[in-house]
Amino acid sequence: MREQAQITFLPDGRRLHLHDGPIDLIVQAFGSGAEIEIAYRAAAERFMTVLDELCSELQILRQAEGTGGPMAEGVIARRMAAAVLPYSGRTFITPMAAVAGAVAEEILESMTCAATLSRAYVNNGGDIALYLAAGERFVVGMVERPDRPSLFGKVELHSTHPARGIATSGWRGRSFSLGIADAVTVLADRAAMADAAATVIANAVDLPGHPNITRVSARDLAPDSDLGERRVTRDVGDLTSDEIAAALDAAVLVAHSIAARGLIHSAALHLRGDTRIVGVSVASGEFGAEAENFSRSLIHA
Repeated sequence: MREQAQITFLPDGRRLHLHDGPIDLIVQAFGSGAEIEIAYRAAAERFMTVLDELCSELQILRQAEGTGGPMAEGVIARRMAAAVLPYSGRTFITPMAAVAGAVAEEILESMTCAATLSRAYVNNGGDIALYLAAGERFVVGMVERPDRPSLFGKVELHSTHPARGIATSGWRGRSFSLGIADAVTVLADRAAMADAAATVIANAVDLPGHPNITRVSARDLAPDSDLGERRVTRDVGDLTSDEIAAALDAAVLVAHSIAARGLIHSAALHLRGDTRIVGVSVASGEFGAEAENFSRSLIHA
């Protein structure tokens, strides 16, 4: 029998920490004290069932989307499948590519359906679902490397912009990647959509066959990985400036294609100190290049 889900407040007393197995969420709601309490109670109650629901359909969720297999039935599982479906005809992808964003969406929805809030977010390891009432905004700090957080830019989102999901992917993160991006941060309508797109774009930041890139079978690292025998990046050695540019250029084309299909609003691609921006701007400057003076209390993607 696995351990029960853990639900606690962080030391600041304002943010809720929800942890269950591989799921680790930071939740914050804004509004009146009574409404925040209602929202947090709703989040905690919904969270208690999330992992069991996903585990019950894990075999389906680890299969490549678009192969004609059985359909997932759970609410979160359906969100995951819908988010990756647009990519299934062009690349290998499973619903697991959108799991973090889909979970964040579900917890956020439980809060906003139960309480009247001005703002709220659910951060699932850098994949974030956002709620903004009219006239509200969030500023999100982007990290250069998930394994060694340091802010290199910001995203300022206003309620007038439709983006409510932000996600980050890269080979240094908690999930496997087929590419070599330090970080790819994506804005989309929903968190699951951003999660899937960030995965695809980060995989495209690559130099196939490069001798300084170490790759191993995903199955060697995690026998039950949805990536099977596909080789995932474990280390990236020295790269020339031309090689860095070539890897980013290839992924920029992919990101432009995804944006043209209306699947994302913007993307920031980061590799070895070089950053490329794809997409239109949000209100007062979507992806700011400098982050030296940001407060560490910002949401971090």
